[in-house]
Amino acid sequence: MSELPLDQVRTLLAVVDEGSFDAAAQALRLTPSAVSQRIKALERRVGRVLVLRTKPVGPTGSGEVLVRLARQLVRLEDDAAAELGLPVPGAEGAADGGAEAGRATTLAVAVNADSLATWFLPALSQLPADLRVCFELHKEDQARTADLLRQGLVSAAITAAPHPVAGCTVRPLGSMAYRACATPDFVERWLGAGPLAETLPSAPVIVFNRDDDLQDAFLRGLAPGAEPGRLRHSIPASDAYVRAVAAGLGWGMLPDEQEAQLPPGTVVDLAPGRTVEVALYWQQWKLDSPPLAALATAVSRAAAGTLTPP
Repeated sequence: MSELPLDQVRTLLAVVDEGSFDAAAQALRLTPSAVSQRIKALERRVGRVLVLRTKPVGPTGSGEVLVRLARQLVRLEDDAAAELGLPVPGAEGAADGGAEAGRATTLAVAVNADSLATWFLPALSQLPADLRVCFELHKEDQARTADLLRQGLVSAAITAAPHPVAGCTVRPLGSMAYRACATPDFVERWLGAGPLAETLPSAPVIVFNRDDDLQDAFLRGLAPGAEPGRLRHSIPASDAYVRAVAAGLGWGMLPDEQEAQLPPGTVVDLAPGRTVEVALYWQQWKLDSPPLAALATAVSRAAAGTLTPP
């Protein structure tokens, strides 16, 4: 495969981001026909279909590889412009000609809900102010954040995946410890008739969403062979999840950091000494990018002060 024309790669990114050939043409100030010709030429060059002609347009697996490449090129261009004191292309304020106003750069990061609700946000404030970094956070389960890296939607992610996504580096951050918790009234009503391994499977349980396996993992460890609880509440927001457990709606797995924020006696640990540990990793693009490097350092420091060491 010969060298990839950058104008065609950037056109692919515009088509995916804008959702249609017409919208991409408007963003690029081209005709829809020119956009279509560029995409077809790029597909001929790589010998693969790159976009699904749907509404909205979406990338194929091969298209995701080139979309990620395009985003990395944009990241490098922005970093170079910032270091040279030039307006970052497309940055807020660049249109008025002010170099200083155009130096802000945006980092897209995927982060799991519990990290976002506890230790992650303070890390963002530790970046040097002269970097002028803005953040675009994508909240997703730690088992799925790596998918956003593969799709090129983010340049870094907190993930449960220990193996690097193609084109990325990975470093361990530590583990979040989760404990099975419920209110004293809930324990008396639902769990007082016998051993926990016998009563917990039939008690109402709160899960984050359909991908949340923490509660079922705890149950499997407590009572091998036990069926997952059928009385299930799905509450896809970290703070609301904690409030639901504290309100007695069901039992659930709470990270130590959030359990400690509740008034004493609000919930009890159903199985003292038994936890589910979720190992977290930091993955980011392999780029020599000062904002990405500074973010990785800040995240690692914040994780070291909160998480169980890897």
